[in-house]
Amino acid sequence: MEIGIDSFASGLSLQGKVSANSSQMIAELLERIEHADQKGLHVFGIGEHHRKEFLDSAPSIILAAAASKTKQIRLTSAVTVLSAADPVRVFQQFATLDLVSNGRAEIVTGRGSFIESFPLFGYHLEDYDQLYAEKLELLLAIRDHEIVNWTGKFRPALVNQAIYPRPVQKQLPIWVGVGGTPQSFVRAGHLGLPLMIAIIGGETHRFKPLVDLYKEAGRKAGHAPEKLQVGLHSLGYVGTGTEEAVNDYFPGYAETFTRIGKERGWPPVTRARFDAQQGPLGALVVGGPEEVAEKIIRHSRALGGISRFSFQMDNAGLSHTKLMHAIELIGSKVIPLVNAHQNK
Repeated sequence: MEIGIDSFASGLSLQGKVSANSSQMIAELLERIEHADQKGLHVFGIGEHHRKEFLDSAPSIILAAAASKTKQIRLTSAVTVLSAADPVRVFQQFATLDLVSNGRAEIVTGRGSFIESFPLFGYHLEDYDQLYAEKLELLLAIRDHEIVNWTGKFRPALVNQAIYPRPVQKQLPIWVGVGGTPQSFVRAGHLGLPLMIAIIGGETHRFKPLVDLYKEAGRKAGHAPEKLQVGLHSLGYVGTGTEEAVNDYFPGYAETFTRIGKERGWPPVTRARFDAQQGPLGALVVGGPEEVAEKIIRHSRALGGISRFSFQMDNAGLSHTKLMHAIELIGSKVIPLVNAHQNK
């Protein structure tokens, strides 16, 4: 199992306020990616948002900067909001990242959980699904063919159009990032693309029927079972011990999700709700190394086996020092514990 981190490049201070020193926060993020590479983590992803509290509106640039500081770790989007992007430019950016990183680039495409990119780039929310389906089709055509002939509804046609540069990898990896929409799982299976599931609440095992839909759609489309990989993106954090980790994580988690909840109609976060999410069936992966490794293994079993697990840690207002320490623990303790279980 590959284990890594996804970051939304938070621009918030420890007090939940927008930081006045965005340059320092980017520098610290790059230091964490370099640290993750040195400690043996397998993948680091950067999200895409167009909001004041995040610094990830141009993830490929952050990843390219990280590529110059790292040697082994794979570098991916988490996710590219493809519905509001031009697939030609997305491919060119990540093919260039692949050249800069010598073959370590990946794309996780998705529709995004926020909607600010639609008015920003002149798209309409009523076209939400059609935009994504069409643009994913074009992105895959560009990935698979140097010369592209393509016609769609939302973008001018391409006629015998060569698209450069081409990546180092023979086929640039493209994942589909999903939440809980059955149609999205089926689409990914039909296309034979690896699946990255974002589970930020509820109970992980409840997603198993959707994973089954994905695999059945892939089987019917004729894709080999080994091609249908499943990854899991979860909120999580690793501390020296469970009590320390929970005490570090809860205050910032509560502030973040209470603030987002005001936009989406969620109730304020309470400690009781947090503890329920921390329970045996909950989606949060917070604790000491041994508990976190056990949770990753349990989540993998609940979904019928996963090939990648990514922590989303910087949503909780944790300091750079604490995040660096968590990366150290993931590399030195969590990954060996998960590997030891898988090798039994």
